[in-house]
Amino acid sequence: MSLGGDHISRGARAVVTGAGSGIGRAFANEIHRRGGAVVCADIDFVRAEESAVAIRSEGGRAHAVQCDVSRIEEVEALAVAAEEFFGAPPSLIVNNAGVGVGGARIEDISMDDWHWIMGVNLWGVVHGCHVFAPRLRSAGRGGIINVASAASFGAAPMMGAYNATKAAVLSLSETLHAEMAGSGVRVAVLCPTFVKTDIIRSSRIDDAVRSRAQTLMDRQGMSCEAVAKATLDGLDRGRIHVLPQVAARIGWLLKRLAPGLYTRGMGLAARKIAPQARAR
Repeated sequence: MSLGGDHISRGARAVVTGAGSGIGRAFANEIHRRGGAVVCADIDFVRAEESAVAIRSEGGRAHAVQCDVSRIEEVEALAVAAEEFFGAPPSLIVNNAGVGVGGARIEDISMDDWHWIMGVNLWGVVHGCHVFAPRLRSAGRGGIINVASAASFGAAPMMGAYNATKAAVLSLSETLHAEMAGSGVRVAVLCPTFVKTDIIRSSRIDDAVRSRAQTLMDRQGMSCEAVAKATLDGLDRGRIHVLPQVAARIGWLLKRLAPGLYTRGMGLAARKIAPQARAR
């Protein structure tokens, strides 16, 4: 679906979570290049400030805020800080902050890991939508980008907790898109495959699969910059699902045409990639 020439990403007042590195930093930089101002939010203030400083060094407007998206009160404080910085409500929200858990069967994933990943990957997006969606609806224009993953429909074994959180983000985004119909607010959900970020190195992933996954990411991963650009372009065109890689689009189609065959194939492929995967 394309709505034509209303470029929400141009000159946006944007809040980006997880902006201290990876896709979040790339979103912040690309929004700056499109003439926007950015609040760079991250749980690590030093890295958030690094992103903001880089934008300011190029003559842009950027402000860093420390924010743990798993805590609703910190997301509410982020909204207040953003309005103070912009002098107006934000017009674009990128709910990007995320973490990873992998390398264990569903029954072997610890409750601590479940709560940790749910707090950031799911509750972080819920909090972002809960706090910012009413502001955008009241303004009658703007955009919300939620960062999910091809894992949201991919059903890769040994990634149950990550898959579940990203599937929830996909469903949440589709529901929000429906609820925002006619409001002037667009919603897009990003579902990439491998992207060249540090998420594997910083995630709770079994050592048996970490090196293989990192190799795949390094060899096949799309750049963060290309992903951010494709997503913002997709939002401007009115697309709800942004699948920037061919592999993601093929997986999306196959899952819908033959779901049973697809998930069986995923299981067989996973055994070849990580035959020694063990419980945490």
